[in-house]
Amino acid sequence: MVMIDSDKKSGKLIVFTPQEKLFLESKHDVLLLLQHLAESQETTVKLILGRLYDVGADNLINQKIPSFPLKKVLKGATRISKSAFIILAFYWFKNNCPQLIADWLLEQVSFTQTENTTQEVVTVNQTSVEAEQLEAEQLKVKQLRSQIHVLRRVVIGLIGILGGSMTWIAYINSL
Repeated sequence: MVMIDSDKKSGKLIVFTPQEKLFLESKHDVLLLLQHLAESQETTVKLILGRLYDVGADNLINQKIPSFPLKKVLKGATRISKSAFIILAFYWFKNNCPQLIADWLLEQVSFTQTENTTQEVVTVNQTSVEAEQLEAEQLKVKQLRSQIHVLRRVVIGLIGILGGSMTWIAYINSL
């Protein structure tokens, strides 16, 4: 039995086999359960994000900042900005992580399926395709590394600015 559904964006009819329909329903169910879990366990998720923030901020400061007095100031500043991070990170987590986790979990339990629906046989030089894929992946890695460097500098700059402003506020209040 073949099930037919319509794509709302393009208006085309999509044909699903019962196995594909079951897979899509399972994926949707897992996604809903993960979304419910993220909403019902908000406190737990925020605690996890807070611990990850503590560890990540300490490791980043210890690796990138050579001066001990500056490390101490920056670690104090990270404690102040932790609550803002948790709010933003939980918002991102709630919107993105259920889908990412559902996709990853279903990838772990699904086996490679061979599609016999296509009758065409296309011969492609495998080495050229693999070389193109390798080049594309290397380009993506370079782009991601450059983004990481930029974000790292921005975070360090923001922590420095926040720490400096907190120090200035403390100095002004002590007068």
